[in-house]
Amino acid sequence: MEAARYLQSSALPTDAVAWPALADLPFAASGIQTVFRKPEDADLVGITGCFCATAETGSLVLLSGPDTPASAALLPQTHIAIVPASRIIAAHEDAFALIRAERGELPRAVNFVSGPSRTGDIEQTIVLGAHGPYRVHVIVVRGA
Repeated sequence: MEAARYLQSSALPTDAVAWPALADLPFAASGIQTVFRKPEDADLVGITGCFCATAETGSLVLLSGPDTPASAALLPQTHIAIVPASRIIAAHEDAFALIRAERGELPRAVNFVSGPSRTGDIEQTIVLGAHGPYRVHVIVVRGA
């Protein structure tokens, strides 16, 4: 599995928290020890899917729900997102149209993730991981 290769090649922990919606994927067989729940402070790697992704900005569109907690993409230092190629759309407007078409209404939270958290608030010095993960790794799955 690509997620295990990425974690091992980057010398990152292979223990992860993942969306309950991903429980059917073979994480253990690839060497990733995964729990399926909301993340806690000690969780360093979070694995999510996405509702869709936008080509316009390279953003992931994440919808919160019981099996897709928003915190899995925000709390851990490393966020790995699994993106079905069939769910890559052109623009943000298309994402909102798709949400309305498939869900009827917006969920409690819609997050657009366009990379690692960064801020330049203090003396305009860029700081990674200030309000979210230090790194985001996207895995695009063809045929999905």
